[in-house]
Amino acid sequence: MKTRHLGAGGPAVSAIGLGCMSFGGIFGATTTDESLRCLDAAWDAGITFLDTANIYGMGVSETVIGQWLATRRHPMRIATKAGILRGPERRFDNSAAYLRAELEGSLRRLGTDHVTLFYIHRREQERPVEEVVGTLQTLIAEGKIGGYGLSEISPGTLRRAHAVHPCMAVQNEYSLWTRQPDLGLIQTCAELGTAFVPFSPLARGALGRVNLDPARFADGDFRATIPRFHEPDWSLNLTRIDSFRAYAAARGVAVPALAMAWVLDQGPHLIPIPGTRTADHLGDWAGAADLTLTDEDRRMIAQLLPPGWAHGDRYGLDQAMTVERYC
Repeated sequence: MKTRHLGAGGPAVSAIGLGCMSFGGIFGATTTDESLRCLDAAWDAGITFLDTANIYGMGVSETVIGQWLATRRHPMRIATKAGILRGPERRFDNSAAYLRAELEGSLRRLGTDHVTLFYIHRREQERPVEEVVGTLQTLIAEGKIGGYGLSEISPGTLRRAHAVHPCMAVQNEYSLWTRQPDLGLIQTCAELGTAFVPFSPLARGALGRVNLDPARFADGDFRATIPRFHEPDWSLNLTRIDSFRAYAAARGVAVPALAMAWVLDQGPHLIPIPGTRTADHLGDWAGAADLTLTDEDRRMIAQLLPPGWAHGDRYGLDQAMTVERYC
């Protein structure tokens, strides 16, 4: 696996990481053994960067990773997050006391005294980001985190934070069907030497090996709340996706690998973190870092899936209220 750096002067990690949200059951039931097999497959594929959070399964994802690290002893780089309060209401807390307490809980579950990267999962708008970065500076000085990151933010927030202390990484949704970061965020990250970490780079599975059937989503599957998977939007989206599938087939490349290669092609500071809970699905895209797009690939993909092609919002109204919109 090729490597990229987590920010200017940051550590080298695999060019593709592994998002571990699904270990917590957000896309349907899973088991510890299934997640452990997925982590083994990730290591075998050369993946050295794992992304998790305190609320993924309310600690389940971190606990599984901690079990895996304790029994395999592999030198993984770990990123985790805090800032979203647990419970039915969408509330955020970026206070020093809350972030410190949640980080300590994450470290216990992961079985370590340090993580490479600690994100503010969502920004608490009432609290100045400069104050929050001051808290993160203290955690860096104490050796509990190697650097800090921000999630679902605007370029303006990144600039304010970075002015206090360099930001290691920004994590926002980005894929062929979610392109808002093209409107300033990816460019600002490149300018400041901040890694950009796209989550859901395979469009929540829409650009997986086969077409999804939203009617078959498991109970509790988060995607059931996303308008893009509702009719008539989903059928309209499938028309575009099918054209991309046909091009990938003609190219002799798996759909997930081609979609991932496109994300990687958008800049050397991008480190996508596709999520899966199965070793089988991981194999669909693990080799994408070795796939070089041609000018013809870029031209055809831009024609088949141009910016703004997706029908429907990427979030339902409750989730949309949690992210910074800047254009």
